[in-house]
Amino acid sequence: MFLGLSVKGALTKEMVKSMADNPIIFAMANPDPEITPEEVSAIRSDAIMATGRSDYPNQVNNVLGFPYIFRGALDVQARTINDEMKIACANALAQLAREDVPDEVATAYSGERPRFGPNYIIPVPFDPRLIRDIPVAVAQAAMNSGVARKPIIDMERYREQLSARLDPAASSLQIIINKARKSPRRMIFAEGEQEQVIRAAAAFKDMGLGEPILIGTEDVVRAQMRDLGLEGRDDLEVYDTRKSSRKEEYINSLYARMQRRGMLWRDCERLVSNDRNIYGAVMLANGHADAMVTGVTRHYSIALDEICSVIDPRPGHRVMGLTMMIARGRTVMVADTNVADMPNGEELADIAVQAARTARALGHEPRVALLAYSTFGHPEGDRSVYVREAVRILDSRNVDFEYEGEMSADVALNRKAMSYYPFCRLSDPANVLIMPAIHSASISTKMLEELGGATMIGPILVGLDRSVQIARIGATATEILNTAAIACYGLETAE
Repeated sequence: MFLGLSVKGALTKEMVKSMADNPIIFAMANPDPEITPEEVSAIRSDAIMATGRSDYPNQVNNVLGFPYIFRGALDVQARTINDEMKIACANALAQLAREDVPDEVATAYSGERPRFGPNYIIPVPFDPRLIRDIPVAVAQAAMNSGVARKPIIDMERYREQLSARLDPAASSLQIIINKARKSPRRMIFAEGEQEQVIRAAAAFKDMGLGEPILIGTEDVVRAQMRDLGLEGRDDLEVYDTRKSSRKEEYINSLYARMQRRGMLWRDCERLVSNDRNIYGAVMLANGHADAMVTGVTRHYSIALDEICSVIDPRPGHRVMGLTMMIARGRTVMVADTNVADMPNGEELADIAVQAARTARALGHEPRVALLAYSTFGHPEGDRSVYVREAVRILDSRNVDFEYEGEMSADVALNRKAMSYYPFCRLSDPANVLIMPAIHSASISTKMLEELGGATMIGPILVGLDRSVQIARIGATATEILNTAAIACYGLETAE
């Protein structure tokens, strides 16, 4: 092994040639290393090379360790930073390098996903997992070695708090994941041939959320798994729609449902054999799995139509999309963002009830504002009449949550603006917003995400008789995993 921190040219090609098999060369001189990776690769194919340069693989950078060592030391009020804490940091970095890299790292590599090997032996400095893992390891080492003056009792909670500093949605998602983990489920990943879906399924299993089921042509799925380095993962079930032992059962089940809706038996055979959403939905409807996630390869509305052709709404519920938005420390839920186009008063009232129920299930006491262009009659808007009707309907239902409308968004969300209307029935700014139409819901949430820095979770699909979630088209593995966790959580919160 060569470890250098000197000057350019200190390590020559002749010296590299004389090294033993599989030499390790850390050429750390800056700005020019003792020898470049190009020079080494020209004479040795078995060398593992690292430098301090960001334009070469395996950049050794103090930002990988020192801020997180200090974070862990400060959080336990360590009297010193000892060798045990430094070794714990190094071990945590080594473990991270062996794990599947997150989407943020792949993006930084222009979409290429690095895997542990000669060109990836250490995490990159912008890996978001560093703040999650390194301070925890350092803090634990400080406590074990007796230098911590303020021990941390709940290390898992500490890890969650660290993650939340980087991602405002992390704490909300962690609550969902923790609850889902208490009751593992059989989860259908309908688009099982997609790389990011396979990676999400593997992570789902590794996190203890349940048993993943990948639907797709088995040869294609297995080939993808080999390319991803997951060929040994026998714990990932693969269901090939054309070879399934339950294919006949599923065709008959779908035909019994659709025969009076214009479908022939052969139509149902074609759908079950070729459409993974249909196959997954029938599998779910027949009780052979607990939940399902889809949407990566097709538009939300198309996926929803396919699912709804097999699975009915839950009795007494309305199928709708609810988007959770986190901005400036506030969490606001918006409905309906995906299903009801131009709802009338009755539909708006139903959406309000369903949204309040979902908000409460997610741990938020609902304060519902039914939004409109107008605020309590001024100025008059085309949709305001439906909003006012919805409020009257809610009055007649004697619901168990706060609600008010019609009102503009600023009045609903701003305490000072709300104070101009002392008769307003909301005790505080709203945390559930009922939009007057799907276009206003979709435009406002997506615009806030892009321009306002808001973090979005969802849209969360609620109201079906089985737990199904639809990810956005082209979703990353992390997004698919979070969507699957929500699908698990939905089973725990169904009424």
